[in-house]
This record gives sequence, C-alpha cells and structure tokens, in this order.
Amino acid sequence: MSERNGDARRASVAVRAATAGADVADESFRTDLEVEYKDGKTDVVTQVDRDAQTTVIEVIEEAFPADPIVGEEDDALKQVPETGPAWIVDPIDGTNNFVNESRAFATAVAAVRDGEPVGAATVCPALSDTYRVGPEGAFRNEEPLSVSDCGDPEAATVCPTFWWDFDDREQYAGATRAIVERFGDMRRFGCAQLELAMVAAGTLEGTMTNLRANSWDTVAGVQLVREAGGTVTDLEGNRWRHDSTGLVASNGEIHEELRAATREAQFTGE
Repeated sequence: MSERNGDARRASVAVRAATAGADVADESFRTDLEVEYKDGKTDVVTQVDRDAQTTVIEVIEEAFPADPIVGEEDDALKQVPETGPAWIVDPIDGTNNFVNESRAFATAVAAVRDGEPVGAATVCPALSDTYRVGPEGAFRNEEPLSVSDCGDPEAATVCPTFWWDFDDREQYAGATRAIVERFGDMRRFGCAQLELAMVAAGTLEGTMTNLRANSWDTVAGVQLVREAGGTVTDLEGNRWRHDSTGLVASNGEIHEELRAATREAQFTGE
C-alpha cells in the first residue's frame, strides 16, 4: 500500500473509530454515572471515558495494529511521535459537560504522520454532528465546511478555550477582557474539539488560548479549521503544531486581532 493510500485509509478509519467511541458515550449520556476526579474539582473522568477509549483503540488496532496510539486516559502514550504514523484519541472531550448532561461533548480521533494530521474525525453524538477531514476536504454530516468570511472584529464571535486553573485566573480574566473589548461577542462551550469544529463550520470566528494544549484536545479540530480555509498559529504567529505554546484558530480574517487578544492574556499572568 502506498503512503498516500495508507493515509486515505487512516482518514476513513478515524471516522469509524470516533463513531464507535461516540456510540459508547452516547449510550451512557444522561444516565447515573460514577464520577472520579483527576487534578481538580472540574477535572473529571468516568468509566465511560475509559470504555470509549478502549473501543476507539480496538477499531484502530484492527486496521493498523503496528501504529502507536496517543490517548488521554490510562496508560496510552502521552507524546506524539515525531516520525511515522500515529493516532491521537480523546474518548470524551468535554467530560464535565457529559457528566452534567450538556450535549457539548465529542469523541475525537486524529491520524498523523510525522506529527502532521492526515485525517481526523470529531463526532458529537448528542448533537447528531459528525465532523471529518481527510484528503478530500472537511465536512460536517457530509456537507463541505467553510470558515466565516467575517472580517470585522466588532461583528465577530470568539471563544476562549481550555481551562485556566485557579492559580491562573488572572490569565482567564485577561483573556475574557481582551475578547469582550475587541470583539462583538463571546462564547464558551467547555469542549475544545467542538469549538474548533465550530470555527471550521463558520459558527464562530475564532477560538484561543495562551496555554499549551494537549494533543488529544486539539489536533483533529485544528486540521478541520485549516482544511475549511482558516488559520491556526501559536502566540508568535508561527504555524501551530501539537507541541506549540498557545493556540489561535480563526477564519483568517480576524486572526491578527485574535492573536493580539491572546497575547494580552499571556502578559496578564506574567
């Protein structure tokens, strides 16, 4: 199998794996759940997260048994290999939403080669939305995605993403203040992969954080934004990759204004 054909197949498997994991999550949505806490009062995990990740990995390993897999839960790898093919899995992005019966959660799977995505899927079962990206472009429920064409910051809607812990609340406040002073409106959904998908779909003009984000929270959505015509950089304006500090994702039209807002949050905490 050629590398190109292999990557096209990986893009297809990403959709199957994300759908299978999302089905596991959906079966337990709005049922009695036993909630555990990781590093804080809002950093939660359930057995459903683990079961969904197991299901995703089973689908991947059936098709590509030799590929390494990076995942959020348990003993999966935590670093993306710099060379060769690999997979990045978030079984339930937005677990806090999931346990609180909010529909804003997703299963995200990305296939990468040499650290760069070649295919990905973000499945939001409670919203009946499947986002996918591969060699043929980016889609939501088989409709092509395109970022917003809004170029006026005062008409744009922006989302601060990821979680500033309690010892970083000055930066959280700084990010919020920078957004409301520069842009028309603000949203926050508590599910980074969904927020990135919404930028790709034109529902949001941008999303941002000054923090270094986990690969499982970002890579699939970043590729959606790029393939839909958007721009994703780090704080300095360099092309974003899975080990970058800061993430600024936009429709491209408001990107420099959004990057400036993100840097304001960074400097607030220094």
